[in-house]
Amino acid sequence: MENEFLKNRLNITRRHFFGKAAAGIGGLALGSLLIPKIWKGDGTDMSASPLGLAQYAPKAKRIIYLCQNGAPSQYETFDYKPLLNKMMGQDLPESIRGGQRLTGMTASQTKFPLMGSYYNFRQHGQSGAYISDLLPNIAKIADDICIVRTMNTDAINHDPALTFLQTGAQVGNRPSMGAWLSYGLGSENKNLPAFCVLLSKGRGNGQGVYSKLWTNGFLDSTHQGVVFSSSEDPILYLNDADGVDKQDRRRMLDHLAELNQLGFDESGDPEIQAKVQQYEMAYRMQTAVPELTDLSKEPDHIIKMYGPDCLVPGTYAANALLARKLSESGVRFVQLYHQGWDSHGNLPNEMAMQAQDVDRASAALITDLKQRGLLDETLVIWGGEFGRTNYCQGNFTPDNYGRDHHPRAYSIFMAGGGTKPGTVYGETDEFGYNVAKDPVNIHDFHATVLHLMGINHEQLTYKHLGRRYRLTDVSGKVIPGLLA
Repeated sequence: MENEFLKNRLNITRRHFFGKAAAGIGGLALGSLLIPKIWKGDGTDMSASPLGLAQYAPKAKRIIYLCQNGAPSQYETFDYKPLLNKMMGQDLPESIRGGQRLTGMTASQTKFPLMGSYYNFRQHGQSGAYISDLLPNIAKIADDICIVRTMNTDAINHDPALTFLQTGAQVGNRPSMGAWLSYGLGSENKNLPAFCVLLSKGRGNGQGVYSKLWTNGFLDSTHQGVVFSSSEDPILYLNDADGVDKQDRRRMLDHLAELNQLGFDESGDPEIQAKVQQYEMAYRMQTAVPELTDLSKEPDHIIKMYGPDCLVPGTYAANALLARKLSESGVRFVQLYHQGWDSHGNLPNEMAMQAQDVDRASAALITDLKQRGLLDETLVIWGGEFGRTNYCQGNFTPDNYGRDHHPRAYSIFMAGGGTKPGTVYGETDEFGYNVAKDPVNIHDFHATVLHLMGINHEQLTYKHLGRRYRLTDVSGKVIPGLLA
């Protein structure tokens, strides 16, 4: 039978061949001048890294993203709206809603009864920021965080909104934030990946997370997020099989690399080289990961700070502590997903449980980084994919209510990494429904995060299928008011 693949390769035109060869040789020459090096194998061989270049001096070196999957209500966390309590049960004025499209869960409602917060708010820190009593530990670090009350997004449902937040597009197959930073800056530690993912589940109504949120998309697969498991083996298939020692594994990888090189010489497929790099990374991680994931060796005062749950693998507290250790060890981007914030009903009870899961450990992480002198160079982000409506979903009951999805305005906070501490950015209207001052779109948010990492968001691009893509797509601007 005729080999169609080989036939196609032999039919390559002479002009096409020389054009490709010239581009490849030119790229190698430029790379040898501009691109730093990374480790390969036992550390003696070197190969080209990702871009590895920042356009200017970064304020942050690393990011820990505490993604509150499911969308926490801003009205029970950071956006105090006493008018909603005064007008409890009254219908939201149509002039405020402005004909905004609704989800299928509230589209059939004829009334939109306003719902104030079940929880009290108090002012904290020198900024006097209003923070809910649900988050007493985060309230204590009000002077260390920058609250953004005017985040807004283009999507109204979880899947596209979370995908948009993480990749800059509502569709799949786009590189995530962590993948872009891995591609643009590389890793600070030869024994650990640049992008790590940690998962936890709360006690509220959960929304799923999926691999497209930490995908490399069209970038090399070396930039994909590495998921840590809460099982006995934090990284699956990392350990050697019984009867295989380190010397055997090293010899096997060396021979495998030789075979893969033959395959690369035949096909020129860059993914073959990416796989070799992944094998080598896994080999080095065999030594680094067990020590990193052993939280029992943390001193007592650290365990007390994060709470006893930090010794229970897979909890939010354990992942927050592990995130600090990974970041401290040079991991460029650590992404946590905590599921359970989708409060369409029974919000007072569900949010109380969710807040109890995350409040102490979130504040502890920031305090821990600060006391180690790492907060200035580590950007911490806390927030979800959109906000919640100021009206009740379903029947109006003051003590047991829910809120639907709201993309127009919601709250997050950032800390460290060059952000302005002890500040509140942006204002919503008195109903908390629309942005009144200083909006921050998802593309603006991404542009600002990249700026803090020393990257011009318009210059971090990758050509794919004839088009140059970037995290911020074709828009986005840096928000100076968030910068220290």
